[in-house]
Amino acid sequence: MSRTVIRGGLVVTASDEIHADVLIEDGRIVALAASGTPAAEAWTAERTIDATGKYVIPGGVDAHTHMELPFGGTFASDSFETGTRAAAWGGTTTIVDFAVQSVGHSLREGLDAWNAKADGKCAIDYAFHMIVSDVNNETLKEMDLLVEEGVTSFKQFMAYPGVFYSDDGQILRAMQRSAENGGLIMMHAENGIAIDVLVEQALARGETDPRYHGEVRKALLEAEATHRAIKLAQVAGAPLYVVHVSAQEAVAELARARDEGLNVFGETCPQYLFLSTDNLAEPDFEGAKYVCSTPLRPKQHQAALWRGLRTNDLQVVSTDHCPFCFVGQKELGRGDFSKIPNGLPGVENRMDLLHQAVVDGHISRRRWIEIACATPARMFGLYPKKGTIAPGADADVVIYDPHAEQIISAETHHMNVDYSAYEGKRLTGRVETVLSRGEPVITEREFTGRAGHGVYTPRSTCQYLN
Repeated sequence: MSRTVIRGGLVVTASDEIHADVLIEDGRIVALAASGTPAAEAWTAERTIDATGKYVIPGGVDAHTHMELPFGGTFASDSFETGTRAAAWGGTTTIVDFAVQSVGHSLREGLDAWNAKADGKCAIDYAFHMIVSDVNNETLKEMDLLVEEGVTSFKQFMAYPGVFYSDDGQILRAMQRSAENGGLIMMHAENGIAIDVLVEQALARGETDPRYHGEVRKALLEAEATHRAIKLAQVAGAPLYVVHVSAQEAVAELARARDEGLNVFGETCPQYLFLSTDNLAEPDFEGAKYVCSTPLRPKQHQAALWRGLRTNDLQVVSTDHCPFCFVGQKELGRGDFSKIPNGLPGVENRMDLLHQAVVDGHISRRRWIEIACATPARMFGLYPKKGTIAPGADADVVIYDPHAEQIISAETHHMNVDYSAYEGKRLTGRVETVLSRGEPVITEREFTGRAGHGVYTPRSTCQYLN
């Protein structure tokens, strides 16, 4: 029986802040006791971690990553091995990645392919959502089977015609099925049909630079698609989770639906909170580094996103981590912004950026843990195994130094990509030690984990539904 005690830290969860020692046994948290009390002092263990002056927080749950995703004639540059290692460096101990159904193939084939990519490679625990690209009678039956197996969420796209796109009828049918089987539909809400018209018109005018990616993918077309997805979900009687919300108009649609009592949820990402169209407009094709969809918005949208996080109209911050190297990958779009692979690296930066938001006064400490750990775990059926520090939970624990200072840079990050979206940004707060199921993956800023430690984790259905 292996035992670890974490002593002297401030334990921060979504609901509490308490100076407590934490006892870990065989990969799980077994007890908390106020620091310095006889109960805590009586604990003995093979490993003692001194967390004095530090936070003891749950490992982050990043519910939106794309390791090795095929896109735009290339592949996301992080493998499950490099991506999960980078996640651990950033204090994330669980990812939920997206298995992809290709048109003409079954859900099962897609899921098997992604299981094969990840098996034996991950430094931290992982689970899968399923991208549904081809809704038909067989696919709908398979959705029921996947929910029973612990793949309980399905992503659809109102964008990318000819690749992942589903029309309103296909979306409605999948939503109806999820209303019956308890699954959760995740929606990329942008009007892809209209966007393609605007792309074609922009290129015809000779508008080829990266900044036009943001100009054609209009905020109104995100809002329109968000509204339409909400109404389709309402017709189907199904819950809805809208991914990577970036526009204040889309937040307004979510807020309205939630005010009506609908089971509608929203996620945003650090890039929308900290970056803007100013980045897309950087000269010499540098803006290509910031091409993602939904796109970065003008700075004034950020206030609405922060407000949404404070009022719980947005519940989760995930990364949509989908890295492509600037050299050789982003460069595929020189002379045609529509050929720039869509995606940003970020799995390593999320917890630190959100701690900076605490320092800056945007959110509270407990809200930081709520949007980055507890709510994603609840949303996707992993709580309380993941997302909290409590007896019975997996010992996914981060010792976090709230006073350490760091500068984000591609030279020091661990993601397999040749640039950082946050290059030169100064942050207060840094991960010091990370345990995954009680095993040290990062030990005082050194990687001590291994590929294959992370295990596949089946999920229950969304825990916010009645």
